[in-house]
Amino acid sequence: MITRLTPQDRSFYRLESSTNPMHIGSLAILRNRAPAGNSGHAPLDYESLLTLVESRLPLVPLYRRKVREIPFALGRPVWVDDAHFDITYHIRRSALPEPGTDDQLLDLVARLASRPLDHTRPLWEMYLVEGLSEGRIAVFTKTHSALVDGDSALEIGHVILDTSPAPRELADDAWIAHREPADLELLIGGLLHLATQPREALEVARHHGAEAFAMVDAAGKALRTLASMVRAATIGVPDSPLNIHTSRNRRVEVVRTDLEDYRKIRKRFDCSINDVILAVITGALRNWLLSRGQVLTEADTLRAVVPMSVYADGPSGELKPAGEVTSLLVDLPVGEPNPVIRMSHITHATEAHSRQERGVRARTLVHMAGFAPASLHAMSVRSASTFAEHTFNLVITNAPGPQQPMYIGGARMLEMYPVSPLLRFQALSIGLTSYDGRVFYGLTADRDAMADIAVLTASVHESMEEMLGACVQ
Repeated sequence: MITRLTPQDRSFYRLESSTNPMHIGSLAILRNRAPAGNSGHAPLDYESLLTLVESRLPLVPLYRRKVREIPFALGRPVWVDDAHFDITYHIRRSALPEPGTDDQLLDLVARLASRPLDHTRPLWEMYLVEGLSEGRIAVFTKTHSALVDGDSALEIGHVILDTSPAPRELADDAWIAHREPADLELLIGGLLHLATQPREALEVARHHGAEAFAMVDAAGKALRTLASMVRAATIGVPDSPLNIHTSRNRRVEVVRTDLEDYRKIRKRFDCSINDVILAVITGALRNWLLSRGQVLTEADTLRAVVPMSVYADGPSGELKPAGEVTSLLVDLPVGEPNPVIRMSHITHATEAHSRQERGVRARTLVHMAGFAPASLHAMSVRSASTFAEHTFNLVITNAPGPQQPMYIGGARMLEMYPVSPLLRFQALSIGLTSYDGRVFYGLTADRDAMADIAVLTASVHESMEEMLGACVQ
């Protein structure tokens, strides 16, 4: 069976480079000891994880398919069944020296997040990390952004979660790989497809035509580059140490906070939880910049792409999923020293710019049990990447998770963190996930540019305390 990549999937597939791998990561930390009085509970191990994932693969069929290029680049690449699919290649086992610390886990995750996926195989990997202190284990998943569209294709971490310790049963999967097509078949199929798609055929001709076409193509690229530069100058993206050429290596840090604190601030300032999150991050970024000796004026801002309008606040502060992932540009007032005024600026900015949202449909997600956020973060990265380079300083993604305990193979999930990719010229990406009464931050940074990322994570707590203090004034 052959399925052509959509134009957007192709753009994500092409966007990847050695210094900017385009996979979305998800880190789940699990309690893996049997509860008191439940001696029948079997801990999650490598073999049981293999069995669980294999039983859920029918829910994510692209996870057994790989990308094949059309010879001579005559059209979009295609998905084909991997005739040699080996689940043990994709699900791997790692261990920390017991008792492993959270810092050691994050160092391991950073190294794994730095490595591009193997493009000759299905574009995903999963790691079972054993040896964590207090009987915990971790499951780290990385999936290429081209794989997840939120409608027909979900992220693997989304479907292995259950709402009870007993994994739900699915029908047996009798999957048999279709024969992998030869290059000649792909070439003929590509030509037939182009015959019915004049616009795509013209695009291919521009890349493979005579020198005149090459000159036109180069001129077109130059004009697009000039237009992008003019647009960036018009928008006036603020200068920032966050916008550099990134290295191959990453740092990963996390922050744990209580959802109830955000609800208190939301109630006090009559705003959304999204606004509160942005205000807390703004205060943290301000403190981080000051720690670097940067002189700030009250007018200084950082511009963020914010694909976080993926849920609405219910009347009692509960999180309600919506059917669309949207993005907007928001200026974060990092120069403003007063937290109340910062909150006011952000509330007005999100209201004013809501009309500029870039929407990406995610219909399937809202019907999934548990409403796990892994797929939403992948969708958010896709939405954020629709903005031109040099028009923003960082990406902040926020996706709701279930507010009841979730399980992977009977092991209760304690924490869940997004590990977002860095877009080109972006030294920092911040992802947030709410789950079971907590809000978990995952910060992914360029290792060379942000050796002081621990200062930023500590500043999140300082900013939260500052906002809570403003509530009682």
